[in-house]
Formats: sequence, C-alpha cells, structure tokens
Amino acid sequence: MKRDKVVMKRDKVVMKSVEAGVKSPEAGIKSKMKHNIINKLKLKKMSTSKEQGFDTLKIHAGYKPSEHQGSIQVPIYQTTAFEVGSPERAERLLRFEEFGLLYTRIGNPTQAALEQRIAALDGGAAAVAVASGMAAVSYAILNAGENGRVIAAGQIYGGTYDAYRKLYPSLGVKIDIVDDINDLDAVRKLIQPDTRAIFVESINNPVNVIADIEAIAGLAHENGLPLIVDNTLATPYLWNPIRNGADVVVYSATKALSGHGSIIGGIIVDAGKFNWLAGRHPHFEKKVLTLGDKTVVEVFPDFPFTARARSYYLNLLGAALSPFDAYLILQGVETLSERLKKQSESAQAIAEYLSKHPKVAWVSYPTLPGSKYGALAEKYLPKGAGGVFSFGFKGTQEEIYRFLNAVKVFSYHANLGDARSLIINSPKTTHHELTEDEKLRTGVPPETIRLSVGLEDVNDLIADLEQAFNG
Repeated sequence: MKRDKVVMKRDKVVMKSVEAGVKSPEAGIKSKMKHNIINKLKLKKMSTSKEQGFDTLKIHAGYKPSEHQGSIQVPIYQTTAFEVGSPERAERLLRFEEFGLLYTRIGNPTQAALEQRIAALDGGAAAVAVASGMAAVSYAILNAGENGRVIAAGQIYGGTYDAYRKLYPSLGVKIDIVDDINDLDAVRKLIQPDTRAIFVESINNPVNVIADIEAIAGLAHENGLPLIVDNTLATPYLWNPIRNGADVVVYSATKALSGHGSIIGGIIVDAGKFNWLAGRHPHFEKKVLTLGDKTVVEVFPDFPFTARARSYYLNLLGAALSPFDAYLILQGVETLSERLKKQSESAQAIAEYLSKHPKVAWVSYPTLPGSKYGALAEKYLPKGAGGVFSFGFKGTQEEIYRFLNAVKVFSYHANLGDARSLIINSPKTTHHELTEDEKLRTGVPPETIRLSVGLEDVNDLIADLEQAFNG
C-alpha cells in the first residue's frame, strides 16, 4: 500500500510537469526553488505565440534550444529515469513543492516536446503520447467510458471495430455501434443514462466517410457527452476538430503525422473544455487519496482527461512511447504541411483518373463530383481531403490479386500516410477481422482496394496503375 501511494504521488509530480503544455511548469513551485538545476530540464511553457501560424508551430512549438544546451534539434533523452539528487529533494517532489521528472514511462523531455507541439497544432490544452495509435484510441475510449457505454461509428478502421467487440466490453465499456454516424436521430436513440462518450473518425479509413463534427458535437454536448475524434487521416493540417467542438482528439502518429513508415506511436489531445463533473462520468468525480483527497479535475482543471489517461492508463498499462520514436515523429511533423498538400493534390488527380476507368466500379474520394460527402468536404477540408481513399475493382478476386501483384511503384503493405505510395485490399487485410456482413455494414465490400498516395510523381503513379490494370 505504501509503495502504491508513493507511485501515485510520483506520477502526479511528473504529470504536473509533463502535462503543463501551454502552462508554465513553475506554477506552484516555491520561489526559493525557481533556480534549481531541474529548471534546465523543465518541460517548458509554450515558446510560441498562439497567433503564430501552423507552419511556424509545427517547427518551433514546445521547444526552446536555450533550455537544452542550445541544441537546435530536440535532444533524445534516452534514459530510463532521472536523478532525484537527494532525499530532501525527493520529499519536496512528493509534497509537490517542486515539479520534476522521475521515470520515462510517464514523462520524458523528448516526449513532452512532441506532446506540446501536437497540442499547439490542435489548439488543445495538453496531450499525452503513447506507443501506438490503437493505444491512443483504447486509452481514450476506456478513460471516457469506464463502467458505462460509448456510442461509436460503425464505419471505422477494422482494428478499432474488432476492439469494439473483443476488448472494450471485457474491460467494462460497452460499445453501441451506429452505422451512419451522421444520422443524428440514430445516434440520439442510442443515448442511455450510462452513456459516457461518442467516438468517430473525422475521415473514415478506408472509404472516406466524413463525420459532421459540428453537428455530432452539438448533439453530444446537449446530452452531457464528450466527443472523441480519431483525426489520423486528416491530421491537424487538414482539419482541426477541436475548433468544431471535439473534446478529445486521437492520432495514430504512425501514419501521416510522422509520414515515413519508421515508427509506431499515438497521441491523445485534450481540448480542456469539457465539464467532466456534470454527472455522466462518476470516475472523474472520485476523490483520490494520492491527489490530496481531491478529484483529478480539481488537481488538473485545465487538462483532466489527459492527466487521468497518463496516471491511470499510461502509468498502469504502460504503452509508453520511446524517446527515439518521439524524436522521429517530431522530424516528420516538421514537413507535415508540405507532405499533406502534395498527397492531397496527387490523390485528387488519381481519383479523377480512376473515376473514368472502365475497370473501376466506384471511387470513394469525397471531393469528386457527385460524392455524398462533397458538402462536408467543402466545409471541413478546404485544404484537401488527404492522400488515402478506396475504389472498387470490377472483377473477380483472382483478377484483384493479379492487379495487386502487377503494381511496381505502389508498395503492398498495411500502413498508410507514408512518403511511399501504398496499395492494399482492405477486406482481406485491414478489415479481415470482420464478418462478411460486418464488412458490408462498415462500407468495405469485397472489391475494395485502398490507396495511400505518397510523394512520388503523380504521373508515374497513374502510369503504374494503368499498366497493372492492363497486365
């Protein structure tokens, strides 16, 4: 018991430092401690103005070289733990008279720079980085939905759909699936007294269903529910769901955020606006002994969701992002705008080509003429609809395999958002866990082929598809 209390107190200290985001981590430190050596490693106040543009924030937010020996690059703090220095300092840390770092599983300066940068790009209050996109999705759903229910979009990534059925109910969160997340009447009918949240993808993987975030957020808030948005395909460059009312945003940083197929990672962003004490989330109302017999909202009022996700799920389940992977994600974020702009332009051109091809049954890209999501794309995606979409191949499974085996520039593997262009047959891979009826329910019929358009010359990509069709 004593050990558990010390662990929780230790984790609170680190959270105060790591979660601070745009707030100064010096808040609450006694004046005599302000010049302590720990300030050389402190997780800093956001060094960039809120008025600065996206492309400035993606390079500078969350990091100041003068606080890291003048290093222009964010250093990789490849360490398990941090020196406490003395038993006296340990006591100050445990009394919260000084905030500092203790253990990389729950806080590290490299991770913190990434968290603060993504929070700045999303306009959030704080963020927490984890070891994968599925960890981010799962921690968010479990953190919001404890001992209750979550209404979730049915047209979703196959791994998330599989977790709806297998994982979350076994951990105490029941999932109520809605086939059309934009059917507000259908969503409303699923709201029950123990409903805790609504979960959607902003742009669905793989068939580009676009969620009407403002409308869904409005319905959620009318009923005291937070809206959790998986914004992986759009990234904060193409779409900022928090501006449209989202309360929590999650990412698979494996995909477009990092953009080079070199890491596995995830991020949870807390908008810092939702009232977790309104009655639907009793687990946020519980007083915690190791928090001074206060609720997590009282102790971390500006970012209670990510504070709780860090102290409970990251700390106790342990899906920690390594400092090296955090560094690689930061490298990718620096070119996010340039990559997503070109990938969106190339995807548009390829979608237009496919829409006229006699061997293509349908194309899911939302900015094509006649798309049912055209109006939503115009509203939410003025910079482009991203580089990922699907099309239906006219032919047998044998012909689909022949086509996939014939491509030469496109790579066949299960990632997306890479600098390389990727192709895959989703019903047999990314959605293989689903039954045939579930695949149809989620909008992934047997003929579906997903493209993730990379940074190659678009003419070469179209020529590659053409020769594969003719092969």
